Amino acid sequence: MQYISNTEQDKKEMLEVIGVSSIAELLSAIPKKLKSFELKIPDGVSELELDRDLDETGHLNKNFKYHIPYLGAGNYDHFFPAVVDRLALRGEFITAYTPYQGEASQGTLQSMYEYQSLICELTAMDVSNASMYDGASALAEAALLALRSTGKHKILIPSTVHPEYRQVLKTYLSFVESQIIEIPMKEGALDPDALSKAIDSESAAVIVQQPNFLGILEEVQAISDLAHKNGALLIACVNPISLGVLTPPGEYGADIAVGEGQPLGNPVSFGGPHFGFFTVKDELLRKIPGRIAGMSVDKVGRRAFVLTLQAREQHIRREKATSNICTNQALCALKGAIYLTLLGKEGVRRLGLLNLQNAHESYETLARIKGVKEFSKRPFFNEFVLFIHKDKNHLKERLSNHRILGPLLVERFYPELKSGYLVAVTEKRTKSDLQHLASAIEESLDPPFL
Repeated sequence: MQYISNTEQDKKEMLEVIGVSSIAELLSAIPKKLKSFELKIPDGVSELELDRDLDETGHLNKNFKYHIPYLGAGNYDHFFPAVVDRLALRGEFITAYTPYQGEASQGTLQSMYEYQSLICELTAMDVSNASMYDGASALAEAALLALRSTGKHKILIPSTVHPEYRQVLKTYLSFVESQIIEIPMKEGALDPDALSKAIDSESAAVIVQQPNFLGILEEVQAISDLAHKNGALLIACVNPISLGVLTPPGEYGADIAVGEGQPLGNPVSFGGPHFGFFTVKDELLRKIPGRIAGMSVDKVGRRAFVLTLQAREQHIRREKATSNICTNQALCALKGAIYLTLLGKEGVRRLGLLNLQNAHESYETLARIKGVKEFSKRPFFNEFVLFIHKDKNHLKERLSNHRILGPLLVERFYPELKSGYLVAVTEKRTKSDLQHLASAIEESLDPPFL
């Protein structure tokens, strides 16, 4: 057996090929504070001591079981029937791995196929892949697909799209010949006049989030018509739960529809793991990232599942790949499929209506409190922004005393929205929860005079 020596000459040659003079230069993009730290690892302890320490640390977590969450912004506290985990965590699913020889993994492939079918029906789109890592990376991959498909270089994205999604998009496109143009908002929604001025013949795609980050519903049909009139694709990023009551993206002309799948059977879990869904119209099928499971018959006529689309160059010829993502979040997507199957069409509709009703009842109650002001008169789904003119620190204290997590102070992302709070309301919020939130706001002191 031959071994490759790690000599200084080897190192020098590798650095020359990469185009840098030293290891230090290669790592120069890493912030200094991340390169200079000391690992303070304590001495080992017994299993009994470790178990006690972990248990005490765990009790410091402010989880959704013992606190009332009014946090949303992409991750939501929904009710998931126990059977979702009971099925998804069976040994044959939880231990299964990527089916490189797909024919031997019929159960895994069938679950992917069922998931894809359900997502297509939910979004009214033609084709779904077997899932992505999360909603943010799905949106970024959609932009890459639009650039490849159209040969154009401009991506138009409203400032009302999730701020973290926009950051992921910028990261993905940072070394691609493209231009990201941010469209400002008006009353919490995309400014149509600004979009009309910005879009041109070099625009590859217009992105729209429905509902947007602030919970408001965008004028998606008008945006779709304007995008197509200028030869651009429409990328819709949607909340799957909202599709029980809102027009699905396939019906207002979306060419690509993506989103975060967490609300479909996956708990918040301190931020993950979750899954992203990714759908396209038929004409973009060959350019979709990831993999697609299909159904066929074997040589004796029995139903069989196969990996219909998993471009080989994604593994061995990366420079020609449609994407460097050639896998999927199968277990999380399976939970989504089980959840949608349990609810059915009528269940998804009723769930959407329940979210809508709870959110509007909460809005009306909170808006009557002294010091609380309206942000926008536009329609919303299950999230909304209100200006809460109270002392921020005292409000935070009162919320904590009532064991409430959230609402989210949006000033962090939109400095112009001083004292603006994003309130997320799902089917799990009760009248008692609302009373606790209202009481915490009412008990809070007015802001100090400056």
